[in-house]
Amino acid sequence: MSFLELLKIEFMKVKRSKIVPLIFVAPLLVVGSGVANLSRYFTPEYTNAWPAMFIQSALLYAYYLLPFSMIVVCVMIAGRETQNKGILKMLALPVSRQAVSLAKFGVLAFYLFMEMVVFLVVFVIAGWVATYTSGITETMPVLYLLKWCAGLFFTMLPGMAVMWALTVLFESPLISVGANLLLVIPGLLAGATPVWFLYPYCYSGYLVSCSLHKFTAGGTGRGFQLFPFIPCAVLLFGAALCLATARFGKREMR
Repeated sequence: MSFLELLKIEFMKVKRSKIVPLIFVAPLLVVGSGVANLSRYFTPEYTNAWPAMFIQSALLYAYYLLPFSMIVVCVMIAGRETQNKGILKMLALPVSRQAVSLAKFGVLAFYLFMEMVVFLVVFVIAGWVATYTSGITETMPVLYLLKWCAGLFFTMLPGMAVMWALTVLFESPLISVGANLLLVIPGLLAGATPVWFLYPYCYSGYLVSCSLHKFTAGGTGRGFQLFPFIPCAVLLFGAALCLATARFGKREMR
């Protein structure tokens, strides 16, 4: 069985789950409140309204709400195999359990991408309404929004790989959710340290924090340093994914 066929099967397994409604919750909450709070200060002369709205909406979202939603998606995807002992049926088939784990992570990455699309669409609609009602004629910076949404997606991948590894390692969903939540909560503090690149749960939030510093400093603030971020991110992503694929289904094979 090819990997694409495995992906198709994994998508069929989660077809009737509540993941799709879930990925709408965080963007709607954070964008609605963020844009509404900031729009009260808008005047027709207000400049850089779109970057200000994006940072206002994305800061809390990147540090907490996005990781929280991905933790729940991890548990929901893993739970499809534990229900009715489905994983035992899967292991009885001539299919590599490592490939199944990678296919499940591929589904998880797809839902992360979908949540980024939802966030972007909701933000564009809310931002257009806020600027229109305030009389602001500033052009929507499409490339700016696409750039930062893509940045949120890619910086979230290493942390999501760790989340998936913890979900695979712990048999109890409560323990895996609790462990991941405990690691997400200190993300804001970790992002304020010089060794932030060692803590994958803070990557997306740190990206937005850098955007905030540049915005408040008039473009002269600190930028997002690709080194040592990229080597550490790739190493952590690979290690977490290897651990997850190695341990997936191992307990049930005993």
